[in-house]
Amino acid sequence: MTQLKVLGCSGGIGGEYRTTSLLLDQDVLIDAGSGVSDLSMNELLNISHIFVTHSHLDHIAFIPLLLDTVMGIHTEPITVYATKETLSILKEHIFNWKIWPDFNAIPNSDIPFLRYQEIKLGQKVMLGKRKITPLPAHHVVPAVGYHIEGARQSLVYTGDTTTCDALWHEVNKISRLKYLIIETAFSNDEFELATISKHLCPSLLLQELAKLNAAHLASELEVYITHLKPGEDVHIMNEIAEWDMGLPIKALSRQQTFEL
Repeated sequence: MTQLKVLGCSGGIGGEYRTTSLLLDQDVLIDAGSGVSDLSMNELLNISHIFVTHSHLDHIAFIPLLLDTVMGIHTEPITVYATKETLSILKEHIFNWKIWPDFNAIPNSDIPFLRYQEIKLGQKVMLGKRKITPLPAHHVVPAVGYHIEGARQSLVYTGDTTTCDALWHEVNKISRLKYLIIETAFSNDEFELATISKHLCPSLLLQELAKLNAAHLASELEVYITHLKPGEDVHIMNEIAEWDMGLPIKALSRQQTFEL
């Protein structure tokens, strides 16, 4: 059985807050925000694959630190999966010898500590019995979400996104969809900021969830809200609760697990 554990799901840091990172089984990270810092050394050494939704720091900050920690001990390269555009940003702005060493060239390009794997929308990546498919997203930088298929059921994680009809076109094709993790970074009071930064607020979330097909709305689909801003999380969830969206909607929690 496949298990997804939430290492971090906040839009910021401080106290118990950690930025976005999800651990699939023992060896796969979905994004690598500050939640990765809670893993033990042995757990870090298990990581072999990192799927990145987009290049913003709260989602990629611990990739460089993870590589620096395990290099020379980890026996195989760690593979980072992302779109061509996101990989280009990582190469140019992070692993460039100025911000951080180029682990794709250490110890040499034939046997590096880091390997890049380009992914494309709709093209499924198979890791054993697990299936991970990039989904459309609409953010201020190129971005994707992910459809994660286990043996029994599926989960969709949107990553950071604003309104995106293409996302729901794909989500509505998914059978056995049990969990939807979707961002809502701002309150309705910050509608303009949400719009400019291409995030969701509760009123926009309502519009997006209305795009789910009747089968999903009538199923036992569970919706979880991620990327809530620290200090505003309760207010945002209260705004969401004001509407009857016909679905159980809860705030995603650090250390929460999903069985797939």
